[in-house]
Amino acid sequence: MTRPQPTDFTCVERDALDTETAYRLLVGCVVPRPIAWITTVDAAGRVNAAPFSSYNYVATTPPMLAVNIALRAGDGAIKDTARNILASREFVVNVATEATMEEMHLSAREYPPDISEAQALGLALLPSRHVRAPRIASSPVQMECRLDQAVTLGRGLNTLYIGEVVAFHLSNEVYDGHRVDSQKMRPVARLGGPFYSGLGEVFHRPMLQKPPGGEGSAG
Repeated sequence: MTRPQPTDFTCVERDALDTETAYRLLVGCVVPRPIAWITTVDAAGRVNAAPFSSYNYVATTPPMLAVNIALRAGDGAIKDTARNILASREFVVNVATEATMEEMHLSAREYPPDISEAQALGLALLPSRHVRAPRIASSPVQMECRLDQAVTLGRGLNTLYIGEVVAFHLSNEVYDGHRVDSQKMRPVARLGGPFYSGLGEVFHRPMLQKPPGGEGSAG
């Protein structure tokens, strides 16, 4: 196989990037990205539901998730989800799946603040145990979170919201009491542009470093 040469690559320097180009490169390179389908409640009791793909888990003791929410493109206003998280310090992360992809995608539309995406899209909701925000019933995994900290990043367009998971709600269809079966869950992930992906082919390799609890380790 021919070794790649320097001329086979295009180098894009950070100093030459505007926000639009940087975003386009990042979402094209960092793939696939899990989707946090977040539900929050505003001061009037309206349920907001919106997907965010700059998201992952960041700690295990206690379990913590982090989601990056940028200011709204165009007018630079804070998004409803971010405003609700800051005001209530609570939110729920629902896992988006192939079965819920259409509703999740439609909830990304910029609805006015006084419109509940959950109501507009007819999403069935379930009460949470520890937080005010409800859970999306059609999601097989729902995680109740309390805000731990909000960290402003870069030049102020992005804020990282870090939440402690205070309860996991796991469908019996994907959870056997020990582990979550990702293949049965059939999550969807975000790619660059207008594209999503499923799990596709799953590859098995023994884990070479011992994770917390040691499960799956090669010894």
